[in-house]
Amino acid sequence: MKKIPISNSNSPLPPLKLRGGAKGGGVMHGDLYQVEILGFDYYNPKTGTVESGGKGDIAMWMLDHDYDGRSLFPSQVFFPMAGAKEGWVTLAKNLKAEIDEEKIQAFSDTTSLPFTPGKAVAVKIIDARGIESLKIIRI
Repeated sequence: MKKIPISNSNSPLPPLKLRGGAKGGGVMHGDLYQVEILGFDYYNPKTGTVESGGKGDIAMWMLDHDYDGRSLFPSQVFFPMAGAKEGWVTLAKNLKAEIDEEKIQAFSDTTSLPFTPGKAVAVKIIDARGIESLKIIRI
């Protein structure tokens, strides 16, 4: 799962899969796609190596299904590490909003909800230590 760091950067690309549409093997019907996060790789400056973290090390990840190449505008946000009293549950409570338990479960995963992509898709991953990684996929 380890990747080579991006040139001129200490941040490797996160390993992920884009499924669906004609290019993705037809997992989804029509033009709908899904992103699955496979883990999280990061550069360790002490050892000078790329180290891998599993799905369980991802605190938050965001999906921009229509990335414009300039700004990340998340259309889906996930908190896979969040416990029963963290993440979306805490946000809903602070906003005094009703909680849809089914949606809370869906946004606690490492697989996105189906979406229709634009020309590019961006995925930003943040691990429990705050290390960030961004991957852009051209469709």
